[in-house]
Amino acid sequence: MQSGPREIVTPFRPIPLDVPEGMAPNEFFNSTENLNDLSNNNGLLRNPEHLLLYRKALGHSNEFDTSIIFNTSECILDPLGRPVRRTQVPEVTKHVWNRMNQIIIEYMVEKYPDPDEALILAGEASLDATWPLTSPGVPSIRMLHNHFIVFNKEQLRKAEFADPKNPNLTDGGQHSLFQAYMRDVYSHFFDSLDFKILKPTSRGSSKIELTGYPQGLPSWKIQGGVDALKDIQFWKEYDQILKGFLDFYRSFFSQVSTRNAPIPKDSYFPDLIESKLLFNNDFLSAAKMVRDQCITDAKYANAIRWQPAFKQLIYRNDDGDLIVTISQNSIGNAITELLGVVVKRTPDAEAYEKDEPALIEKLLDVRKRLIHADLGDGIATPFWPAE
Repeated sequence: MQSGPREIVTPFRPIPLDVPEGMAPNEFFNSTENLNDLSNNNGLLRNPEHLLLYRKALGHSNEFDTSIIFNTSECILDPLGRPVRRTQVPEVTKHVWNRMNQIIIEYMVEKYPDPDEALILAGEASLDATWPLTSPGVPSIRMLHNHFIVFNKEQLRKAEFADPKNPNLTDGGQHSLFQAYMRDVYSHFFDSLDFKILKPTSRGSSKIELTGYPQGLPSWKIQGGVDALKDIQFWKEYDQILKGFLDFYRSFFSQVSTRNAPIPKDSYFPDLIESKLLFNNDFLSAAKMVRDQCITDAKYANAIRWQPAFKQLIYRNDDGDLIVTISQNSIGNAITELLGVVVKRTPDAEAYEKDEPALIEKLLDVRKRLIHADLGDGIATPFWPAE
């Protein structure tokens, strides 16, 4: 079987929402009006922590596809002031969110036990709130949300190969600045983090053979599999990876911006930054290379994302192991593309409605488990009852 990124076609039912004249779509999608529609027509469950579970109307997969959003549309009206990553949410909210993640991932593994038949992933793609709201590719909903997706592997096998030069197929091995110039520095920095449940994977073991992705990224096996997700220690380690990434990203672009810049304020691991990064010649020479190009190339400088942008996810590899990885996020790409899956969404209500009953049945099934665990109350919509 030839390996390579795949492009699948996912039909959807057009959303009957009109964007007000003179307003950019991504500006409208951040509005309370749009979030009300999302909740009323696609909402599955909500809780007092402002977490909303919903059906993806413009989904990646019609096999299984749902998201949780930290719906701050009514309590934080400034879109640029809303949390966009896990480290920015209140501890009680993160605690509830972790439990919801655990139950939904456990459900996906239980419902799709064979790694040869289904590609399972869960995670978040986050952009920093300092990015201009109207920048191309900025998410349509400017609030922290994550994804739970299952792809049918038979559909992937039959799918056309995606163009490997597609700029959205950003992965650490081919396009990432970190991996291209600082692979060893990047890896050694992460190796310094202390884990008990997460174990670094051997080269190539985390790759999906069908697509050949992800490539060149640091990744960790979750020892104990899905049962380990019930241990709060796992979620602490999951956050450690994100904090390590944020420190590396901030430190690098601080050096790009200002030669010999100090350790960034509010760093999570200042001692590691000092010992592993700010005294590393490869790290600092790469920063000089980017800085010099910024000074002479206006277009290149404008494309720099000075604040952290990332994709972090949990997925199942071909051996059935659950893997954690994290990648620098390019603007415009989707979390699925980290695993080599490009989704072409097409408006086709008739095709979508053929898949809808089975999809909704699974979403309501997992909702029951969340309600039973006291993680929220069901939402009634025109398509399903509250319970």
